[in-house]
Order: sequence, then structure tokens, then C-alpha cells
Amino acid sequence: MRPIQMVDLRSQYLRLKAGIDQAIQGVLLSTEFINGSETKAFEKELSDYTGSAFTIGCANGTDALQLALLALDLPPGAEVITPSFSYAALAEMILLCGYKPVFVEVNPRTFTMDPAALVAAITPATKVIAPVHLYGQCADMESILHIASKFNLYVIEDTAQAIGARYTFSNGTVKTAGTMGHIGTTSFFPSKNLGCYGDGGAVFTQEETLARKLRMLANHGQRVKYTHEIVGMNSRLDSLQAAILRVKLQNLDAFTKARNEVADAYDEAFSHVEGVLVPARQVGSSHVFHQYTLTFGSAEIRNDVKDALSANGIPSMIYYPVPLHRQEAYRQEVSMPLTEDLTERVLSLPIHTEMDAEQIGFIVSTLKQSIEQTIKQ
Repeated sequence: MRPIQMVDLRSQYLRLKAGIDQAIQGVLLSTEFINGSETKAFEKELSDYTGSAFTIGCANGTDALQLALLALDLPPGAEVITPSFSYAALAEMILLCGYKPVFVEVNPRTFTMDPAALVAAITPATKVIAPVHLYGQCADMESILHIASKFNLYVIEDTAQAIGARYTFSNGTVKTAGTMGHIGTTSFFPSKNLGCYGDGGAVFTQEETLARKLRMLANHGQRVKYTHEIVGMNSRLDSLQAAILRVKLQNLDAFTKARNEVADAYDEAFSHVEGVLVPARQVGSSHVFHQYTLTFGSAEIRNDVKDALSANGIPSMIYYPVPLHRQEAYRQEVSMPLTEDLTERVLSLPIHTEMDAEQIGFIVSTLKQSIEQTIKQ
């Protein structure tokens, strides 16, 4: 059996090697390394794929969040509501831009923003709702967009883990993650579902005025070279990464299918196992399974299972072990029992595009055995 990895980028590269090598060689021969034709072509192709009217490539997913926040011209100290059960990049950018993150609970079964907690957190200072499409599925966007409209708030979607996920509204309208709010952001970090071989990111919007401003902000505040209309930054998606992403984008639906096949196998194996819950599906959203995350009945079971997997050469990860409101950099003295409980009980299993039946079977049998042993103790 091949060694099991959380993400097997080497095997994926070898499968796509001919196309990727040709794409890289093309950029090297063209010497169009910054804002070249490959970047422009990728932005167009990603817009076509997502249904976004405008796609602006940038240097990384964190920059994408910063660009989104800066583009909205919020007043100093504006409140941005976002989940505490998430990665730090969004909270980091909210603070660096001079705003205040307001953390809320997630639905403990879908791991995405709880609309009821969102409503309870709104104050006169609230300007933005920033849902995170965690682990690969959309948040409850129908409810979130309704709340945003009612309170006249902006919506920034963090789509770093859910590129390609689709959301079906109750009226039958289908939209892609990142295209439902005022601005969507994503990351092309190598381990993401659509990942490059370095850093990269993108911003999405349906509004031409916002798109123009986002593009200027990412390029030193200029539309015309040496003419700086606003204060901007240097955050550009380089042509080598764009060329790689063009090849991978052609395979993204196949990647999603492969990930769902792994998730289906896990679901079938664990759905009726005592002491563990499989991830629930958000109503209306498809799932691209950036992570497959189980919730165990207790921290003891979770930790014993993690140790047993590790002893058998199976990696696993806790996303995320410390909630944002308990991180030193973002600490807030608020009560968030659901989030704090989740951090003690979740565990993500290996899931990627190159997994085979033998690897999945070994993970399943090892995990089941470790749960049974823990419960019997």
C-alpha cells in the first residue's frame, strides 16, 4: 500500500505532469511573468467556471480578504461578523484594516455560520457579514443574504475551502460559492482543491465598480502605469501560477468527483458507528470536501482515535484546535460553548484526489477498531 497522506500533491502532479510542464515552459519562453496573458486567460476561465462577472487574481488568499475589505470603504472600527470556528486569516485582515471582528457560533453539524447567532450579533456598528464556506460546502446563504438585505450589510464570502461548490436557492436559482455576496475571495494555496505550486488567490464580484476598484487596489492603486488614483498594494497572481491553475481548472470537476467518492466511502463506513458523527450537508449546498471532518462523542474518543491512526501511519488533523476568540491575537471574553466544544471533538481524515480503495479501507478499519477499543475501556 502506498503511504497515506492528508494531501498527495506529488501523485497528482505526476498524473498531470505533461500539461503542467508544458504550461510552465510556455511562460518561461514568453517571459510574461507579471500580468501576462496566462493570468488574464485564467481570470477569464475562472469567471466562466464560477459564473462571476469579474475575477481578479492576487498574490494569495489572505490578500484577497484584505482587498475585499479595503474595497468597501468601511468607517474605522466597523464591525465584521464572522465565525470563531475558522482559520485566522479573515480575523487577521479585519484587524489590520482597522475594523473589529465580531465572532459568532457555527451550526455544530455543518460547521458554518449560524444565522440565528448572526442576527443576535448585529449592532449599529455592523457593516459586513463574512461567512466562511468551511471544509467545502456553502454556508446557509439564503438566510445570510436575507439578513444582509434586511440590515443593509455587505457580504464577503470566504471561499478558500469551497471553490466549485454550488448553492441552490429555494426558487431554484443555482450559484457558485463566492458569487452570491458583494465580494467573494479564494485561495490557491497548494493543498486547496484548486491549488497552485506556491501562493495565489482571487477575488470575485458581480459589480463592475467594485471590480475596477479591486483591480486597482491589487496593482498599487493604478489603472494606467505610473498613475496612482488610490492608495493600493502589490498583490498580483504571477503568470507561472496562473498557467498551472489553468491546467488544474480543467480537472476541477474530476477532482471534486474523486473527493466525493472518498467522502461517500467514509459516510457509508461511519454513519452507524457509535461515538462518531459524519459531517452533515448544508441544505441547498453541494460539497467539494476540502476536508472530511468527523465529530466524536468526546474529546477522549477523538484523541485516542488520533493516536491510533498515527501509530498506524495514518495522518489526521484538527481543524481548528483553538477557536479564534481564544487566540491571544484575537481574544474576546465571550461565551461560545458550541465552538469550544467542537474544537475538542473534531478530527479531519485524509481526503484527496489520489486516494485508492486500499488506503480508504485501511483508514476505515483502523478507525473503527480504535473507536471500539476506546468505548469498551
